[in-house]
Amino acid sequence: MSLRPVATASGTDVVADSATGEVVTELTPQDTRNWSSFLRKALIVSFVCLLLFAGAFFFGLRKIERTIAFHPEVYKPGNGWVKPAAAEDVWFVTSDGNRLHGWFFQSSAKASAATIIYFHGNGGNVANVGWVGERLAARGYNALIFDYRGYGRSEGQLEDEQGLYADAEAAYQYVLKDRSVPPGAIVLYGQSLGTAAVAELATRHECAAIIMESGMSSASDMATAALPWLPRQLHFLARNRFDSARKLSTVHCAVLFTHGDPDHTIPTDQGRALFAAANEPKKLLIFAGAGHNVFGSVGDSYLDTIAEFISNAIRSADTEKR
Repeated sequence: MSLRPVATASGTDVVADSATGEVVTELTPQDTRNWSSFLRKALIVSFVCLLLFAGAFFFGLRKIERTIAFHPEVYKPGNGWVKPAAAEDVWFVTSDGNRLHGWFFQSSAKASAATIIYFHGNGGNVANVGWVGERLAARGYNALIFDYRGYGRSEGQLEDEQGLYADAEAAYQYVLKDRSVPPGAIVLYGQSLGTAAVAELATRHECAAIIMESGMSSASDMATAALPWLPRQLHFLARNRFDSARKLSTVHCAVLFTHGDPDHTIPTDQGRALFAAANEPKKLLIFAGAGHNVFGSVGDSYLDTIAEFISNAIRSADTEKR
C-alpha cells in the first residue's frame, strides 16, 4: 500500500491509498505540519549525505591521484646517498622560490657533444640515477640530473604538475644561463613521469632534441589503466592532466620514443600514442622484455641508440640553419 496526503472538498487533509483512493485516516492540521516538517528534514538529511559522499569521493580521489603520481625520497645521509666522483653538486632556484639540488657531470671528452638534462621518474631521487649521469658523461655529453621539489635535498613539496613544470623550467634556465649552453645544444631526456616535464618544456623552449622513455600519454589514460573502475567521465575531477600527447603536436624538434614491452607501470600503448601525436622527425623503439626501465635493462646498446639519435638530430638542425 502506498500512502499520500490529499485534500478533501471540505478542506480537510486525509491520508489515502495512492492506488485505490481509499481514505485511510484523516489528518489534523498538526499532522499536516508534522508531515511537511518530516519531508523537509528528510530532504535536508539526504542532501547533506550526498554532499558528504561527494566530498569524501573527491578528496579520496585526489589522495589516490597524488599517491600514484609522486613517490619522493628525501635525502638521508649514509650508504644510500653517494655522490659520484665525477659529479658536481649544483643548486638553482625555481620561480616560486624553491631551492633545487642536482648533480652536474662534465663530459669526458674535451668538447661536449651536447648537454643533456635528465628528468627522472616519480620515485626515489638523484642517488638512484647517478649512474645515468656517469654513463652519459663517459659517452661525451654534459649531463644535469636533478631532484624535483621534495625529492632528495631539494626544498618544497611536489603537489601537482605545475610544480613539476616549474622545476623543469628552473633546470633549463640553469643550463642555459649558468652553464652558457645554447638551446641548440640542449637535449631533454625524460623517463616515466619525467616525460611529462619534457613535453611541457619543449612546447616553450628551443632544444636540439627530446627523448621520452616509458612515457605516459595523459593522466586520463593512466587513470584508465590504474583505476579501471573509475568512469572516464569523472577523470576531470583529477588535479593533474599531464596531457603530453596533445602538447607534442606543437613541438618541432627531433623526438625519440622508447618503451619496454610489456610495461606494467605505464602501458606500452601509451608510448605508441605519444609517437602518433608527435611531428616529424620522430622515432619509436619498442624493446621486448625491457619493462619500465629501458636504459637499465638494455644497457650499452641503448646508449648507442641514444648517441646516434642525438648526433643525427644536431647534424640535421645545423644543416637546416645553413
